Amino acid sequence: MWFNVSSAPFLLTGFPGLEAAHHWISIPFFAIYISVLLGNTVLLYIIKDDHSLHEPMYYFLAMLAATDLMVTLTTMPTVMGVLWLNHREISHGACFLQAYFIHSLSIVESGVLLAMAYDRYIAICTPLRYNSILTHFLVMKIGLGVIMRGFLSLVPPIIPLFWFPYCRSHVLSHAFCLHQDVMKLACADITFNRIYPIVLVALTFFLDVSVIVFSYILILKTVMGIASGEERAKALNTCVSHISCVLVFYITVIGLTFIHRFGKRAPHVVHIIMSYVYFLFPPFMNPIIYSIKTKQIQRSIISLFSWYSRA
Repeated sequence: MWFNVSSAPFLLTGFPGLEAAHHWISIPFFAIYISVLLGNTVLLYIIKDDHSLHEPMYYFLAMLAATDLMVTLTTMPTVMGVLWLNHREISHGACFLQAYFIHSLSIVESGVLLAMAYDRYIAICTPLRYNSILTHFLVMKIGLGVIMRGFLSLVPPIIPLFWFPYCRSHVLSHAFCLHQDVMKLACADITFNRIYPIVLVALTFFLDVSVIVFSYILILKTVMGIASGEERAKALNTCVSHISCVLVFYITVIGLTFIHRFGKRAPHVVHIIMSYVYFLFPPFMNPIIYSIKTKQIQRSIISLFSWYSRA
């Protein structure tokens, strides 16, 4: 049978031992949720509306904002349901789909950051060929490749979840579904589901980080060869926003990985908090970083709000 799972739904978990304070805990979560939605929606709108931002750098930024929006919209409804309404039940199908989108979008975000590094490399190392290399068609192909890599690579570990029998506890450790959480509840051989994610992380996150670091080594080599100090500073300044987003994303990935691998004795609430930091901090910070560090984005935001104030 394709669906060979027990009928009992999974149970999501908020903050164990702090159930009485869930309504208070929900206040900062809801504030961050709204901030993420507003910040990334505004970014997408101004990139679409301002024709001066119709360049490869900003197309990749739009992909990043869209990915952040989707991650937040995938995770936060169940989180808020648990904190506000104590609605813990989630069907198997909905849980598996949520896990699929959460993990797929994480790989997509890593791929977008890699594409943005490639954009900065071309812009600084071969500026005269920038427009001829990064054509709209190539940007579309890169975007499609990043999306396909993310969503296709998660199919193999998610599909078995549908036919695994679940005869153990149905209680999950978070207010959203993660593959590693669900597979531990299965009463079946989960060897493939244990090994595949390790290989996948090595071939995506680690490989992406390596290529990003290598691209910035080449960028630094090129920048150091520029005679004018002012021009060197100007070239590096165009990379600050991207470097900041890369650090925000991968530091949270590394932090979460270390907590899961080496923090066995850490309180369970620490694991939970790190998971929320991983899913909420990058989508929250990325619009702020680009709004502060990118003058074109600043001008577009000021223009947008001044137009609304006059309307």
